Amino acid sequence: MNSADQALVAVQVEDVYKSFGKVAVLSGMTMTVNKGEAVCLIGPSGSGKSTLLRCINGLIDVDAGRIQVGPHPVHQIRAEKDKLALRRDVSIVFQQYNLFPHRTALENIMMAPIKVLRQDSKEVEERARALLKKVRLEGKENSFPGELSGGQQQRVAIARALAMQPSVMLFDEVTAALDPETRKEVLITIRQLVEEGMTSILVTHEMGFAREIADQVYFTDKGVIVEHGSPEQMFDQPQAQRTRDFLEQVL
Repeated sequence: MNSADQALVAVQVEDVYKSFGKVAVLSGMTMTVNKGEAVCLIGPSGSGKSTLLRCINGLIDVDAGRIQVGPHPVHQIRAEKDKLALRRDVSIVFQQYNLFPHRTALENIMMAPIKVLRQDSKEVEERARALLKKVRLEGKENSFPGELSGGQQQRVAIARALAMQPSVMLFDEVTAALDPETRKEVLITIRQLVEEGMTSILVTHEMGFAREIADQVYFTDKGVIVEHGSPEQMFDQPQAQRTRDFLEQVL
């Protein structure tokens, strides 16, 4: 890859392996995500998708291979200050909202920038209020998580991730625990971020959504990437029989 191409790359995953005990979870995964792209990872449960996201965010160390996220050689990072720098640039939103129940929506969003990044509280509060407006939760600043629906809590979690001002967003099955109505609210929020050019990697079972928003779709199975391509290619003309079998089950 020449330097001009490299400048366009936000996330580079090369031949990454990860095992837990004797169980191989990632078996040589390679993936390129360009700046401003939305990439969807699809595949059966247990195929390594969520583990890959955690490796990209430095939550899990890889056994072999390399991961480069912007200026961060993730596969080499061990020091806490380097992990902190990485997580400022790469935010992850999980299936479970993981909000602090005794903190309001506004306080949940403000905590990390103030406590972790040591940013000015007045500036952070201004940003947090703007983010709540962005995810269509204006007026819920003083609500506690228990007073919010699942979809509202997930949108607070997205706002909290955005409060770190990342360059890459990772979404791990963020609608899996939601009912259809609240799921739609969250998908609208994610679509808006993608349309604004936020580099995003999404693990999802929402095939219609993946077709609609993704620039690239990667199908994973048993720790390997079976094939990848545009949504049109992957959903209308998949090349691998394993991909065809999977899509027949879920479409």
